[in-house]
Amino acid sequence: MASYIGRRKFLATLLGGAATPWPLAARAQQPAMPVIGFLSSRSPEDSAHLVVAFRQGLAEGGFVEGQNVAIEFRWAYGQYDRLPAMATDLVNRRVDVLTAAGGEPSALAAKRATSTIPIVFGAGSDPVSIGLVESWNRPGGNATGITFLTTLMEPKRLGLLRDLVPGVQLVGVLLNPSFLPAQRQLQDIEEAARTVDQRIVVAKAGNDEELHAAFATLLRERVGALLVCGDPYFDTRRERIVAFARQHRLPAIYHFREFAVAGGLLSYGAIITDVYRQYGVYTASILKGAKPADLPVLQPGKFELVINLKTARALGVKISDDLLSLADEVIE
Repeated sequence: MASYIGRRKFLATLLGGAATPWPLAARAQQPAMPVIGFLSSRSPEDSAHLVVAFRQGLAEGGFVEGQNVAIEFRWAYGQYDRLPAMATDLVNRRVDVLTAAGGEPSALAAKRATSTIPIVFGAGSDPVSIGLVESWNRPGGNATGITFLTTLMEPKRLGLLRDLVPGVQLVGVLLNPSFLPAQRQLQDIEEAARTVDQRIVVAKAGNDEELHAAFATLLRERVGALLVCGDPYFDTRRERIVAFARQHRLPAIYHFREFAVAGGLLSYGAIITDVYRQYGVYTASILKGAKPADLPVLQPGKFELVINLKTARALGVKISDDLLSLADEVIE
């Protein structure tokens, strides 16, 4: 026994006390946990359910935050001028993938910050026309993602609003001029309004002071209904916008279901939780070795019409049977 103990001490001395360092060396050889940079023009408060959907998509691809992947979150709270510095910060931290959520502002900030780190973006407009990708099927470069076509659906929403309140004399349009697709949104709305001889008045807002002034404009012009254009800043001010419409008894239509759930009358657009789940799926695919250039830009498989009947009753608005039959969800 004494000779065995002696040999064991000798071996331990010879290997430099390897009984302790070996586990440390083994840990050092394990690959570092990949890091996702999550950049959003929205806020964590209005996006909590969307982050849940994103994590679901990651899990479908085999990644669970804190177990085999880390996520660095950056939120601009609707202040688009903050995004470039946030994107640069994530690039300097050498994240493995940049997930740019919250529409064109974050997608373009990520694209301008790096030409090498893979990017998964979301956009409401045509990603080719704004320079995010070379083509839908073969994106090229370091970016791919999902377009939920939000900003291209404004004429459809105007039509639904007119179906909701037929004969409305003047429709108010709330638009953010700081949002890249705003010019296209306005052109589409004006063309659609001319086609059906609908009068509109446009109120523009890209910050809280301007939003207050826009509300005053809509009241001064005595609009009979309100179209809220798709825009991430408006998403961060959802409760305030819905409260304004409710207080002044304005039938209003919005771009995401979340507005109807918050008390808005009507919404029509992509199922945004599906979009965020797909962010996670694509991000996981890239972490496993897929190249953005080979992943086609995706479109929503479905758009949903949501009607809040409780709000309709409070506003004294009668929802026609035809419109109700088109609804994907009716909130009682």
